[in-house]
Amino acid sequence: MAGRVLLHVFSSFAVGGPQVRFARLARLLGDRYRHLIVAMDGAHGARTLLDAGVDYRIHELGLDKRAGLANLPALRAKLKALSPDLLVTYNWGAIEWGLANRPPPLAPFRPQVHIEDGFGPEEAHRQLRRRVLARRLVLARATVVLPSRTLYQIAAEVWRLDPARLEYLPNGIDCARFAGPSDAALLARLGAAPGGPPVIGTVAALRPEKNLARLLHAFAELRRPARLVVVGAGAEGDRLAALAAALGVADRVRFAGHVERPERLLGGFDLFALSSDTEQMPFSVLEAMAAGLPVAGVDVGDLGHMLADENAAYLTEPSAPALAGAIDALLADPGRRAAVGAANRARALARFDERRMAAAYDRLFSRAG
Repeated sequence: MAGRVLLHVFSSFAVGGPQVRFARLARLLGDRYRHLIVAMDGAHGARTLLDAGVDYRIHELGLDKRAGLANLPALRAKLKALSPDLLVTYNWGAIEWGLANRPPPLAPFRPQVHIEDGFGPEEAHRQLRRRVLARRLVLARATVVLPSRTLYQIAAEVWRLDPARLEYLPNGIDCARFAGPSDAALLARLGAAPGGPPVIGTVAALRPEKNLARLLHAFAELRRPARLVVVGAGAEGDRLAALAAALGVADRVRFAGHVERPERLLGGFDLFALSSDTEQMPFSVLEAMAAGLPVAGVDVGDLGHMLADENAAYLTEPSAPALAGAIDALLADPGRRAAVGAANRARALARFDERRMAAAYDRLFSRAG
């Protein structure tokens, strides 16, 4: 039997950054923990990321999330039935569980760790007051984990949570995975074979907050020949394909869809682009760094802290012309691209290897409660 029982509550267990991080942690932490997983929307696609040796069970909730606070009695009953050693909630979509964990007289049923990764499009530019107040109430007795300095500042200054309960734990990745060769056949199918124009790559879910339309507009403004490969899937796919056609760049843009192992592609890119309205500490950028790529991107979240100093000149204001300028500057100088990419890889190895992340979470999970 494994060690402590952790109940992980996600708004969705579809593939995304928090789910990828959980899968990596579950593998690295081994049999020290047993994992119970609940997805509020009933989607469990990320279970394919879990190693065969991970001790986990998925619990169907069978509730309508739109019912909101009316679900609290059922959530309390579920907590009591599962009786975990630790409740681990992820982002705003699981906030009801924190409230369910605090029945009168507001003494928690179980110790709680809340992991906050960032915000959807509705909070991309400002915090919603009702959510600020809810977080202030519900998370007052939880340990709150923030993977970015930007989020840490928000939790301390906007949500006004007790700094003694805040933990800054940067994300980490398996840097060694991104040191090997890329998949030449896959790259060729995407029109990114060696000897052609430089390849700009991005990895992102096709959702509004990723603002891939900004990247397409920037690509259309480039002064230098290049190709663009967009890795990811989502509801915005058709709209973005239509926009590429309208901008007259569809013949130079490839939408690769979801790729199970992004390291198959990243090594074949010449630079990585990020166009999001909101990010905190994106795994896609960490992976690009580990693959030795320079990054041209909108200066959001912790990018300025994550990337090597040599990359700072290629972070821009959130506009297509500014992003196009950063991309053009990197396209113009292959030697500079190589130097910035090497500096990014060195920084990823030194600061963001997943073993450091796993050790930090192990300390947190083992002492919480």
